[in-house]
Amino acid sequence: MIRSMTGYGRAEATGIRVVLSVECKSVNHRHLDVSLKLPRVLGGFESDARRLIQSAVQRGRVDVSATVSPVEGTVLNPLSVNVPQAKEYADAARGLAEALDLSDGPSLGWVMAQPGVLSREEQAPLTAEEAWPLLERALNAALAELVSRRETEGRALAQELSALGAVLAGSVDTVAQRAPVAVERRAARLRERMQVMLAGAELDPARLASEVAVWADKTDVSEELARLRAHLSQLAALLAGDGAVGRTLEFLIQEIHREVNTIGSKADDLEISQAVIAGKSTLEKMREQVQNLE
Repeated sequence: MIRSMTGYGRAEATGIRVVLSVECKSVNHRHLDVSLKLPRVLGGFESDARRLIQSAVQRGRVDVSATVSPVEGTVLNPLSVNVPQAKEYADAARGLAEALDLSDGPSLGWVMAQPGVLSREEQAPLTAEEAWPLLERALNAALAELVSRRETEGRALAQELSALGAVLAGSVDTVAQRAPVAVERRAARLRERMQVMLAGAELDPARLASEVAVWADKTDVSEELARLRAHLSQLAALLAGDGAVGRTLEFLIQEIHREVNTIGSKADDLEISQAVIAGKSTLEKMREQVQNLE
């Protein structure tokens, strides 16, 4: 299924002691660019996490972050008080107050705020056996939501591109219908000019036919129209397919634009020129939308 490059996903995995949360965000980018932020306890699994991300998305700037928090209700290790150190701070403060003839001694709050008086032993870190299954589960779920949203937006973009392709095909049909008339008008104009230049002298029919044929060949757009129709068929096939088609479509739009430009340079007919201008406008809209596809 065709996907856009913008999306968001978030998921959690709950273990015995911790909840592991993963958030994924993606935006447009020419290539796949992954930014991964993991807490220190999960740092050893960065390469495995990148492998999962790269298997889920192929293009875009993808920002992934993970956080670890205690399960609600989990009892933390109790605070411990270093009484000898607290007494040392208090005695030093009282001695300084006496030396400076100050009436105020140290308060309990001041003593408790001093470094090393209160401490809490850190929770034991997650083991590899606990951490990777949680990270894998949360990351896969977040990536699945990200991909689902990219697919939803991709479907909408594909529909819009299909509609623009139909508009462009209409411009191509206009050129195809008008081209024979334009060729005949050019031939008639050439005959008139040659008669004026020769001032009524006898015209050589063979020479005139040869000159008309040369001019008609230089202004013929039948090959460009054939290639345009082939490109439009390929466009429809790509939009009806799946997978990462963004780069292919970008190249295809460039090729279509080249053919339209060539027709415009050959045309000296008002209706064909107007159809070329309309086609270029449609192509610009298509180019903007294609840049959003994976």
